[in-house]
Amino acid sequence: MPSRLRVLGLETTCDETAAAVVQLTDEGRGAILSNEILSQVAEHAPYGGVVPEIAARAHVEVLDGLIERALERAGTRLSDLDGIAAAAGPGLIGGLLVGLTTAKTLALVARKPLIAVNHLEAHALTARLTDGLPFPYLLLLASGGHTQLVAVRGVGDHLRLGSTVDDALGEAFDKVAKLLGLPYPGGPEVEREAERGDPERFGLPRPMLGRPRPDFSLSGLKTALRLEAERVAPLTPTDVADLCASFQAAVVDVVIDRTRVALRGFRDSVGHPSALVAAGGVSANGAIRRALGRLAAEAGLRLVAPPLPLCGDNGAIVAWTGIERLRMGLIDDMTAPARARWPLDQALGTAGP
Repeated sequence: MPSRLRVLGLETTCDETAAAVVQLTDEGRGAILSNEILSQVAEHAPYGGVVPEIAARAHVEVLDGLIERALERAGTRLSDLDGIAAAAGPGLIGGLLVGLTTAKTLALVARKPLIAVNHLEAHALTARLTDGLPFPYLLLLASGGHTQLVAVRGVGDHLRLGSTVDDALGEAFDKVAKLLGLPYPGGPEVEREAERGDPERFGLPRPMLGRPRPDFSLSGLKTALRLEAERVAPLTPTDVADLCASFQAAVVDVVIDRTRVALRGFRDSVGHPSALVAAGGVSANGAIRRALGRLAAEAGLRLVAPPLPLCGDNGAIVAWTGIERLRMGLIDDMTAPARARWPLDQALGTAGP
């Protein structure tokens, strides 16, 4: 196997269509040669959330051109690649079928290995792409659909320490934004409003605080915010900002408490982590990043968080995971299915049933 592997990565799990080319350097790090992303925010904004049928059609319309652009900007031909990787799950099944079928077609035509990537593992391994981080490390994976605390022990070797029992963090941010009449996507809007609000005005709960297992629960916090909003309605701009600030402050407190518990569990079950890692779209939130940085320093660790363009869904992290798996000989055949559900702790084998 060549030492400087070059892989094309395709991402179509939700409402971003993405294609990227990443190369393994002689130093064992990742070099992003191209990372093309087309967002579907405008298509879904009128509905206040992602419509699966619209997302799937949009992927079909743009993916081929995006792949062509990614290859061109990377100065790479299809024949130069060492593998084709695609996110095969978890995600919206229509979009997954578009990306995985395209990857299978390219792999067949070019006679290249196919790597069916777990989308969550792509986020989990981003720190190795950006920072060359050694295993094991503690991961806070927080996105619109997933919130987990995971011991990342190796490629395909993940121990889930805790997860949400209801809403994911990103989902909670989006629902709060919709409740308060803020534009979609809601997470960044809540953060912007929170910057000018009073985080102490509304006494919102901190669900699961102090529990021995590092799980999350956001539905009660969301309900408490709705009740406060109804109590002071009609809402003024100041009310909205204060509600957002109070909500974000509660989320930060919960994230830090849950992560601190997970760190103790990590040390008991795995050993000393090389770092605390934040990944997924919610890791772009500045207040959460700053609080995690303080927690990491308190624990004698460094915080590794991806650059903002790699926090959300993108092809570069899929391509990198393809490289990691290709180096271990973990490739897939043409029967690899798209999987709407695919737990991260089942990511070692192929994408087969």
